Amino acid sequence: MHRPSLKSSSLIAAFLLSACDVPTGTTPSGALPPGSGQAATQEGMGLAEGRAAFFEVKQRVEPVAEQNCRSATTGLNCDFLIRIDPDRNAKPNAYQSLDRSGRPVITFTQSMLADIANRDEMAFVMSHEAAHHIRGHLERQHQNAVAGAVLLGGLAGLAGASAAEISNAQDLGAIVGARSYSKDFELEADELGALITARSGYSPSIGLQFFFRLPDPGDRFLGTHPANPERVRVVQQTIARYNLN
Repeated sequence: MHRPSLKSSSLIAAFLLSACDVPTGTTPSGALPPGSGQAATQEGMGLAEGRAAFFEVKQRVEPVAEQNCRSATTGLNCDFLIRIDPDRNAKPNAYQSLDRSGRPVITFTQSMLADIANRDEMAFVMSHEAAHHIRGHLERQHQNAVAGAVLLGGLAGLAGASAAEISNAQDLGAIVGARSYSKDFELEADELGALITARSGYSPSIGLQFFFRLPDPGDRFLGTHPANPERVRVVQQTIARYNLN
């Protein structure tokens, strides 16, 4: 069988930069995405207050996330590095990645710090990113991407495709594979993130208000994130199930 090409391997690696991207793209003046049906939420804290809140929230969330990681996994690096992106021009985002040693890294851009409305929202976003690592989503996404590349590349080979066509099929397979369960991963991270948020002393009920200021991605085919109402429902169900606040 034709092995995944260097091009395909690079594409897979690009998809695995992070388990989650959370671009805010908030609407002006704290307005809500159309059809949210929720009352208006706060505007962002601004960079100065956001920075101060980040370090305060980090001190409380990090040990809880690490304790959860160690109790729920075996052999996984649970020494989180939670950092601020030094690039002042980076778009609002928060994401989880791994450094070369396998250490989990959670990164907040500076514009993200400015956009978050309060410490409960920040704790929820931080806990959500930690949950991606604890649930092994990067590795699972990698396995899905490789499986997709091998499957479509193999089918193209059986159909008599050229080497270039097989390579293109592998690229498409990697995309489809990497995104196949990404929505499920987000909902898993929302559930565990709500628990870590509460155990860190913050309110997931307030934290989930963050979704009301996100543009709703809807339920797009091969989209990477679930529709906002679905995410809110999962967090609310988790709050009720575990009697959180």
